[in-house]
Amino acid sequence: MKQLTAILIGAGARGAESYAPYSLYNPHELKFVAVAEADPERRAKFAEAHALPAERVYESWEPLLAEPKLADIAVICTQDRMHFHPTIYALNKKYHVLLEKPMSPDPKECLEMERVAKENDRLLTICHVLRYTPFWSTIKELIQGGQIGEVVSIQLNENVGYWHIAHSFVRGNWNNSEHSSPMILAKSCHDMDVLSWLMDQPCTKISSFGSLKHFHKGNTPEGAAERCLDCWVQSDCPYSAPRFYLSDQFKGWARHFTQDLSQEKIVQGLRETNYGRCVYTSDNNVVDHQVVNMEFANGATAIFSMCGFTFEQERRIQIMGTRGELRGEGDKITLFDFLTHKKTETTIAVQSSGHGGGDTGIVSSFLNEVRNYNGQESLTSASASVRSHLMAFAAEESRLNGGKVIDLNEYADTLCSIDPRNHSVENSL
Repeated sequence: MKQLTAILIGAGARGAESYAPYSLYNPHELKFVAVAEADPERRAKFAEAHALPAERVYESWEPLLAEPKLADIAVICTQDRMHFHPTIYALNKKYHVLLEKPMSPDPKECLEMERVAKENDRLLTICHVLRYTPFWSTIKELIQGGQIGEVVSIQLNENVGYWHIAHSFVRGNWNNSEHSSPMILAKSCHDMDVLSWLMDQPCTKISSFGSLKHFHKGNTPEGAAERCLDCWVQSDCPYSAPRFYLSDQFKGWARHFTQDLSQEKIVQGLRETNYGRCVYTSDNNVVDHQVVNMEFANGATAIFSMCGFTFEQERRIQIMGTRGELRGEGDKITLFDFLTHKKTETTIAVQSSGHGGGDTGIVSSFLNEVRNYNGQESLTSASASVRSHLMAFAAEESRLNGGKVIDLNEYADTLCSIDPRNHSVENSL
């Protein structure tokens, strides 16, 4: 098997800890030869782990992509609003690109990335990792096998988890749509992608409701301080930062603000970074709950609900067909047959990598596609992902307009009438 080479742009949690470790466990398949990362601790840690020479360690992506092509693949895991330019440059340098989701908070940039990938005859695969998990691929196989007849309706719940919404979407990098993406895109583009994939029909109409109901100044407890370490009421607050990051259960999440997980460094981070701020006085603006209603070309419907106020962090799905019903949650998929009343349960084995095996699954699949590339699309290609991204963009437009029903074809036509190449960048640095 030919070993492929890769560069990494963005050595944060997703790039350095979810995708790149594949090369350490499978060095015969993949080797990272360069990294670009702004944070000096993360940059040094990645360089050491992958034995990179000093001349192949960069503070930003620009000098890295100014070099002659160094590898087969570019893995791009920068923040949401930093995806577009390095992706365009990498494709123009003839790299195959594995890009962290979402593609971009700007729909015109998504269309442009899709165009440039096709123009350069390169793979642009978006990290919609759920499609690569045993859990979701088994559900897809059961639907394709006709086990429940024709799909009539799907209900999908994304239970974000009370601690996860506080960590990532109130205090963290995805808390403000002006700096990152709306919640429906940043967190739930996975769900729009899965629904589009399972339904296997174009979505034609969409509407949405949701708000920032709880995490705002109007709900600040009396006597609360700006930082949890100084707060007299934190003992009665389920969102207390010290309770999260100084506990064995959530301590690992402190790596988002310190690579040193000693108590001293975590406390320092809680004093100096946004992760120690009160959840009611942060600069967050993304919703903490949202519902989306969808109609598809064949008349089938879907309902999606995202909520941050849940104990478990999980997804639950119910798929209703003309001959049966399918339910999935945790590691269990249950199928009910209307004719025989037979109930069949499938238990998915515990996976060793993140997102239920999806993080490893997408890297493995992508490497095989690169080795055997002959112009084909990947399972989560830019073309496939643009469709589900447009569902998310339209849902957010509906939410901001009081739940107005959005016609997806008209919405897409409006975007395409604006030449996406106005957002392009020059072919070389």
